[in-house]
Amino acid sequence: MNYSKKIMAMIALVAFLGTACQMQPDRSESVDQLVSTVSHPEWSKNAVMYEVNVRQFTPEGTFNAFAEHMPRLKEMGVDILWFMPITPIGEVERKGTLGSYYSVKDYTGINPEFGTIEDFKNLVNKAHEMGMHVIIDWVANHTAWDHPWTETNPDFYYRDEDGNNTPPYDTDWSDVIQLDYENRELWDAMIGELKFWVEEANVDGFRCDVAYLVPTEFWNKARKELEKVKPIFMLAEADSPELMEHAFNAGYSWTSHHTMNSIARGDQDVSALDNYFFGKPLENEDQQEQEVQAVTYTFDRSVNHYPIGTYKINFIDNHDENSWAGTVRDRLGDGNKAFAVMIFTVNGMPLLYSGQEAGLDKMLEFFEKDEIDWSDMKYEEFYATLISLKHHNKALWNGLAGGPMLRVNTNDDTNVFAFTREKDGDKVFVVLNLSDQARTVDFTSGNYAGDYTELFSGSPASLEAGASLEMDAWGYKVFHN
Repeated sequence: MNYSKKIMAMIALVAFLGTACQMQPDRSESVDQLVSTVSHPEWSKNAVMYEVNVRQFTPEGTFNAFAEHMPRLKEMGVDILWFMPITPIGEVERKGTLGSYYSVKDYTGINPEFGTIEDFKNLVNKAHEMGMHVIIDWVANHTAWDHPWTETNPDFYYRDEDGNNTPPYDTDWSDVIQLDYENRELWDAMIGELKFWVEEANVDGFRCDVAYLVPTEFWNKARKELEKVKPIFMLAEADSPELMEHAFNAGYSWTSHHTMNSIARGDQDVSALDNYFFGKPLENEDQQEQEVQAVTYTFDRSVNHYPIGTYKINFIDNHDENSWAGTVRDRLGDGNKAFAVMIFTVNGMPLLYSGQEAGLDKMLEFFEKDEIDWSDMKYEEFYATLISLKHHNKALWNGLAGGPMLRVNTNDDTNVFAFTREKDGDKVFVVLNLSDQARTVDFTSGNYAGDYTELFSGSPASLEAGASLEMDAWGYKVFHN
């Protein structure tokens, strides 16, 4: 959903309240930890997700035109295609010329700009034939002002004290109106709309917009009903542990994402990542309060742990960040590739956004046509290399299928983030210099010694205890066996 700085702050705050701790099953916790009851489809265990912005992907902006890119995406290694909302866009109070994808006028319709429902079904079939899976964006919290329910089921909507429909509270989303989940009839209607796409178009799941604004109990019920049709994959745009216990396979890692942006700006250092991934306290009380995306909050690893088995979605870009917060280079500067390596090697499932492999260098207009430039695919090989390692090295697989992260300490842990992961004999050793200065890195502790191949150079490397590495500014090395 589009949001102003105020909304970005709200999301960051919600991210904190859901303190997004990555699960390490062999690590003792200070509090009892829940175990997710959600079943992950077998195909998701080492999957990489790609967000599709149909409007901006091609000059035509259609399903059929996008389908021409699918062989290239398959060759790059993409497993899951997440389509931003494909439904008709409201006309009343529309923003801009074309409107927001998230202003849904008809939950079971197709945006005519994109094609027909038959075009979409053909696309889903083609994806399945190629071994890819398809999830679609779902906007359960609000609809367009001119959704038919405003006439047929006005009681589905929240009304203010004057009896008027309203946009979601404390937002600038003036093109949509808030649904009222106090009405249980809405639950059944919404679940029916979700089931339509599984039954009629054979989609494999949903990415659910601002899922934290919709009752968890609704999502729990929806999951049960959808699983009666087929096994599905559910992604919540939320950093909220309670959603992951029974309803969602995966949630956004907003906290780590904003931390990456903050490190790139120089506002924080690597100790923030240690706190996030390993629950280590910061050095002093003054450091414990950090400002991230205009929200000041205190890190606390003792509460709100995610249920064991949950996937976290890691990203350096998505449609919200690109259109409202800046491009990857705007936010991460020369560190963009180092942070990209990070999202592919830490616990969780990596996400790529449309155009990321082409070095998308502009903030795409959200309410207008604004095509992606595909003339220079300068990062395609880089991402293909990371995806291939993700697919083949079990240490990097998702959730409990992968190995836990173990910190490797160095002589400069405030600037260098180093860790290992290991599973069933597969191992990776990742070293990231998250600073703008070249550094000599001495490894002081950790189970990193061994014989490896460095991923990007292809060179063999034999690392002994007490080894040192010369690292360029924003340098990255991935050693794998």
